[in-house]
Amino acid sequence: MHIYKYTLLILTLLLNSAYSSIAQDAYNIDKVVIDAGHGGKDSGAVGKHSKEKTIALSVALKVGKLINDNIKGVDIIYTRDKDVFVELHKRADIANKSKADVLISIHCNASSSTKAKGTETWIIGTSRSEKNLAVAKKENAAILLEADYSKNYNNFDPNSTESYIMFEMLQNSYRGQSMLLAQSVQNQFRDRMHRVDRGVKEAGFLVLVYSTMPSILVELGFISNAEEEKFLLSEQGQDYLASAIYRAFRDYKNSMEKGKEISNTIIEENTNNVADTTKVDNKKNESAYFGVQFTTSTSIKKASDFKNIENVWHYSQNGSYKYVSGKFSSFSKAKKALKNITKSYSDAFIVSFINDKRVSRKECETKINELNK
Repeated sequence: MHIYKYTLLILTLLLNSAYSSIAQDAYNIDKVVIDAGHGGKDSGAVGKHSKEKTIALSVALKVGKLINDNIKGVDIIYTRDKDVFVELHKRADIANKSKADVLISIHCNASSSTKAKGTETWIIGTSRSEKNLAVAKKENAAILLEADYSKNYNNFDPNSTESYIMFEMLQNSYRGQSMLLAQSVQNQFRDRMHRVDRGVKEAGFLVLVYSTMPSILVELGFISNAEEEKFLLSEQGQDYLASAIYRAFRDYKNSMEKGKEISNTIIEENTNNVADTTKVDNKKNESAYFGVQFTTSTSIKKASDFKNIENVWHYSQNGSYKYVSGKFSSFSKAKKALKNITKSYSDAFIVSFINDKRVSRKECETKINELNK
């Protein structure tokens, strides 16, 4: 095992993160770095008619323009604004040296299965599954195109599972903020665009590891899927995706600066509940659902912290995080889930939401009936 050769890298990242945490104004988000994945000699994923680098750049520029046109006082910095190759560590350097408040890295997904589809957003963390690790390896493989990659990344090998052990030792100071922003993006993709929601996930992406601010990596969809590739290549599809990311950033900024609430899902590997949620969506971009609230905390927790509780998510209220299981399209389904959850959390109860805002049971049932007509 060569874990000791990563010690210097870990210490450097921790020190950088600590320094940035002190320097950054946590309540003033006025500088965002938008990173279009890949570029130049690095095409990224390749579809039948497209290249990841081209789609990522187009959407990144659209996101920047939307923020610039609609939110005053926010500086936009691009890691690239044309088809050029930019090393991963330099992308993070751009964000760090500019003292950015947020980093948004934009990518497209690909799979050996042409049926794979949907959006997902990643934050820095440990790769808890082989699938997550495979995605990180794919994106990090870009460093192999760099002349001095071994020197630049302290002998980090993107294809070695052993290399990723260091992320078990690295605690990101901005995990909570990154998670909020990531879920805000997924909320927009799911509720406003009706894309398949693959959830918020974590893995060791180098562009996020080296960045000392809240940061996310967005996978817009699968260019290996013919239907999604067509959407990703279309002007309308790119406009919709850019608008969703813009709205997510806007909501995140408002939440952090003004205390406005945004509903969030904590990291969850199991996304089987998505289909049940989308049944109550319609063309008006509205949603209504029930959930089972089972505990409250003053800090953000991971899904793995709650044993035997499925499809865990949370929303914030009055400085606390309320943890909920499921998003159900009927009160009866929520009641059935409640019966199981009270075995572990006796004080659990059913909560109702319309467009991610708490409402009464009667209001929620009325809205669900309207949406199902």
